[in-house]
Amino acid sequence: RIESHRLKTNTQSATAYRGFGGPQGMVGIERVLDHVAHVVGRDPLEVRQLNYYRASEDGSGGRVSGSVKGQAAAGQDAASRGGASQDATVSVSVPEGVQTTPYHMPVEDFILNEMTEKLAENSDYFRRKEAVAAWNAENDILKRGLALTPVKFGISFTLTHLNQAGALVHIYQDGSIHMNHGGTEMGQGLFQKVAQVAADRFGVDVGRVKITATDTAKVPNTSATAASSGSDLNGMAVKAACDIIRERLAEFVAERAQAQTEDVRFDNGMVHVGGESLTFEEVVKDAYMARISLSSTGFYKTPKIVWDRIKGEGRPFFYFAYGAAVTEVVIDTLTGENRILRADILHDCGASLNPAIDIGQIEGGYVQGAGWLTTEELVWDDKGRLTTHAPSTYKIPACSDRPDVFNVALWDGENREETIYRSKAVGEPPFMLGISALMALSDAVSACGTVYPSLDAPATAERVLAAVQRMRA
Repeated sequence: RIESHRLKTNTQSATAYRGFGGPQGMVGIERVLDHVAHVVGRDPLEVRQLNYYRASEDGSGGRVSGSVKGQAAAGQDAASRGGASQDATVSVSVPEGVQTTPYHMPVEDFILNEMTEKLAENSDYFRRKEAVAAWNAENDILKRGLALTPVKFGISFTLTHLNQAGALVHIYQDGSIHMNHGGTEMGQGLFQKVAQVAADRFGVDVGRVKITATDTAKVPNTSATAASSGSDLNGMAVKAACDIIRERLAEFVAERAQAQTEDVRFDNGMVHVGGESLTFEEVVKDAYMARISLSSTGFYKTPKIVWDRIKGEGRPFFYFAYGAAVTEVVIDTLTGENRILRADILHDCGASLNPAIDIGQIEGGYVQGAGWLTTEELVWDDKGRLTTHAPSTYKIPACSDRPDVFNVALWDGENREETIYRSKAVGEPPFMLGISALMALSDAVSACGTVYPSLDAPATAERVLAAVQRMRA
């Protein structure tokens, strides 16, 4: 049982960060599981697997794909904010025998059992675990550690009303497509993914699609680009707008060809109907001349979700994204210096909209998470001023801090929920893959003694050294 208290402090940051509190909770429970494993003398991975949910019974598994291997060259209490606006009378139906989260949300898509087994096999986890033990038995100064940690992360805003998005799509006479939507591009690839959606709906090359910056004069009442929901929300809104225009074009072409609307196909820059093929530009030009509207708005709201923030019950998330990482590290017991030697990751992106973008997000999320737990230390002086306030004093990971061997693969299985092309979010979940780096450092420190090591995060070189010295005292 965990009892928590909210405290006011002037020495702790309190702003939005990848995961919004989820990573902190996960670090705590992963430490608990590691400690339990140490006390009972079992492999930490085995203890984690014993605490997994049951595997899905509907066959919503998958396989490994997209593998990249090789060396890496106000007025309300914050806890109940929005609670009064939620419909607390709506309950989530839970069929008998279905496993649930502590807040009574059914877990029907659990795939970590299969994913963990596949990652352990692909990363050669058990053989490497034995090799690490043998290394540590023969070396007093350099110690190695190995850890596998999983991630299960709910996707949706827990403020239910934020789970909505709008889009505005225009097609011009030359066949070019212009759109606005409610998402903000910040380097995560959102615009590229949404452009792909529009291109696919009209069967044209993505080069035809232009997206301009988010503007509430065009798409009002936008939700934040957060909660890992940018592609889910805005992709579906754009799809809705495109489908309205496509239906108009299809009806126009079908009527002219004396065919059925469902017989019209948009493919590879062409529009096919009744044995006749026209270029997309020709169809658009003709539709314009026939005074067919080539503009539409689209709207999407996430289905199935309901959340009573006061009671802490309901279904706050549309689905879960999963992942797992194996990290191997080495520490210098004389200085506390440490390095990540290798990382193997298997991550669930559903039917990925863009594997290259998703793999990049996974790699970046892992490194960011590892940096948060190893080097990014906040230090205040005796006057309450933050001293680690610049790149010279606050160390974020550099390119040289990435693992020497960095293997990332995507779990190839469709999302059971009707997301955009059955994909899954990939914004926040990979960040927590970096927890495996902290657990691996703890594993290395544990080789210096017999008790479970006290290693706080961030596990800086100073803290690693202090932990080693306590183990050997």
